[in-house]
Amino acid sequence: MTVLPDAGATLPGPTVPSTPLRVAAGQAEPVPGDVAGNALAAADLVRRAGTARAVLLVLPELFLPAYHPPTLADGVAVDVAADPTGGVADARLDVLRTAARETGVVTVVGAAVRHPDGRRTCSSLVVRRDGQVVVGYDKQHLWADETALFVRGDRGATLSLDGWRFGLGICYDGCFPEHGRAAAGDGAHGYLCPSGYLVGSEHRRDLYYPARALDNTMFVIFANAVGGAEPWRFNGGAAIYDPQGRVLARGADTGADLLVADLDPAVLAATRAAHQMLADRLPHQGAPRRVVPA
Repeated sequence: MTVLPDAGATLPGPTVPSTPLRVAAGQAEPVPGDVAGNALAAADLVRRAGTARAVLLVLPELFLPAYHPPTLADGVAVDVAADPTGGVADARLDVLRTAARETGVVTVVGAAVRHPDGRRTCSSLVVRRDGQVVVGYDKQHLWADETALFVRGDRGATLSLDGWRFGLGICYDGCFPEHGRAAAGDGAHGYLCPSGYLVGSEHRRDLYYPARALDNTMFVIFANAVGGAEPWRFNGGAAIYDPQGRVLARGADTGADLLVADLDPAVLAATRAAHQMLADRLPHQGAPRRVVPA
């Protein structure tokens, strides 16, 4: 399993993965500031995913520190090693390393990350099968008050796992069609979106991610938090969508849950044969637009 930079420059070829992949999306309520306790809760979800024979688990945005801006403003973060691998040595994540080695489940989990150069980002950590933890992706589109807490990421990323390619996004990234399209342009078969949607945003939560699936004829795995104190109360609804945006698995708006589904390469191939938006997309939209008087 590797994390690759997202070139976003070429359209995907006709190849699809050769074997199905069982994946999981988790929703749970983290405790603000309790990185060690939240890592323990994440490790429990990893083991549940392993029992369900999933090989990939996606957990919510900022799950390790919890999405709680007052706590995040105090500087809670995991630190990245000063080496090219982007490794994370934080001992609080040892329970996740152990769970990965025991189960073989690859986990994508949200964290606040402090880089060697002092930048702090809203990121997705990737916990590999061997227990190594690396920074997979730094969120590029920051929502509202997040701009005071984090620095924007400057590049996309693609997770490569067992012949499958997954574009990495975080919450607000998925509101931009261009972000999912850049992943598809880099050959993604799926799009992973750890998120933090608040109560009252159910319409948008349930619209953006199936739209990204159909826009790009790719699977989407959406994870979201639940619970929390006002005004940061989260609405669950974790889901796995097929390449036409249809629900394969869906969580309730409240309560912890683990959603599991099989990604079928035959479904991916059939969808892309019938709906060829990726192949038919023009490289540009022509000369400057003309204005047509009514």
